[in-house]
Amino acid sequence: MKTIKYFFVFLIVNFSALAMGVWLMQSGPQSEWYLNLNKAPWTPPGWVFGAAWTSIMLLFSLYMAFLWQNQPTKKVLALFIIQFILNVGWNFVFFNQHYIGLGLLVILLLTATVCIFQFDYRKVLALKSLLITPYLIWLCIANSLNLYIWLYN
Repeated sequence: MKTIKYFFVFLIVNFSALAMGVWLMQSGPQSEWYLNLNKAPWTPPGWVFGAAWTSIMLLFSLYMAFLWQNQPTKKVLALFIIQFILNVGWNFVFFNQHYIGLGLLVILLLTATVCIFQFDYRKVLALKSLLITPYLIWLCIANSLNLYIWLYN
């Protein structure tokens, strides 16, 4: 029963992060600035981002529920808060402020934070640690997209 309660708490927080990110990026992918950038040939269509983030946040919320139930520590909370700030912050830095290089740094730090979750708690969660893998894979794709834009614009 605790897992379900934690799941819904993390679900609300994670989807709040997505909402804040959308709000902070303003017109984001539809902006003239973004549309005129030289983007990677493997950039997915816009609808993929919404579908991916929805799936990732559902799985990450479940991951966090299991982790918090097993390891309700200050380190886990600190990592989650860092992840939250970096996730939301990237939208502001990249889309709102147009700081491509700083955006790359932010997303690299976010990826490192998710890696810490993936590897530091794999023994605690066993196979459940795979729930965070889609997040890590998506961030690797996002890193490549951000790097391409930084290199070619």
